[in-house]
Amino acid sequence: MRIRELLSCGRPSISFEFFPPKNGGGFDQLRSTIAALAVLHPTFVSVTYGAGGSTRDRTIDLVTHLRRDYGIEAMAHLTCVGASRDELRGVLERLAAAEVENVLALRGDPPQGQAEFRPHAAGFAHANELAAFIRAGFNFCVGGACYPEKHVEAVSLEDDLARLKDKVKAGCEFLISQLFFDNQRFFDFVARARALGIGVPIIPGIMPITNVAQVERFTQMCGASIPEPLLGELRMRSDDPQAVLSLGVAHATAQCLELLQRGAPGIHFYTLNRSPATRTILMAIRTVYPPARTPAGI
Repeated sequence: MRIRELLSCGRPSISFEFFPPKNGGGFDQLRSTIAALAVLHPTFVSVTYGAGGSTRDRTIDLVTHLRRDYGIEAMAHLTCVGASRDELRGVLERLAAAEVENVLALRGDPPQGQAEFRPHAAGFAHANELAAFIRAGFNFCVGGACYPEKHVEAVSLEDDLARLKDKVKAGCEFLISQLFFDNQRFFDFVARARALGIGVPIIPGIMPITNVAQVERFTQMCGASIPEPLLGELRMRSDDPQAVLSLGVAHATAQCLELLQRGAPGIHFYTLNRSPATRTILMAIRTVYPPARTPAGI
């Protein structure tokens, strides 16, 4: 089922992001995570696409597996990095043959060791070009990414929003945000987007904090910030993993409840292929917002 339709069911959506593991041990971990989270009836899940298409086959296989074996609507990420139009068309044809209906169109990050993004000579330089390409040749529901604190390469918030509007004009039917830890950043971003005429659903992306060094590394890479009071509390607990986890879960739970209470269409969890933190948060959310059942029974 198309995600744009799922977002119109009248209840908040809950979705998870997974990434294709590199080895058998990783797949064992992911299978355990999927089993633990599938019983919570996610609206959909998404599967990332490695830099330069490095996990292309595994992404397609995992999306197909999730739909076929778990009955969960699954969305494949697709990036411009290192791919020609013909290669991208081939991936989209395989996804269509597997009856996947949803694609997240992304420019993508430069491959490891490459300082800046370099478009393929026969490919695309921007996500809006990829979105337009998908919409022109296929019948997928296309989503896009957005950045409450702006993309790290954008020169300003205004420039970033202009590029986002281009993506929506090109065919993105919904947006999923980069992670953030201050809800006001998200609310301000949505207000600016609406004022610019961007009317599609904007789903906030939430990553429960489970490791202090890890979250500091992630935020430095993606340009997100951690509020100083929260960062101070985390650093005070950095030698106590369980205390960090408890604080991270509590903060994310409070974030999610406020976001939903103030009208967010759902929550997209960056799970890092692990279930305990996300499961704990979602169990708390479900006491207020029961799962939405789709016509497919998901």
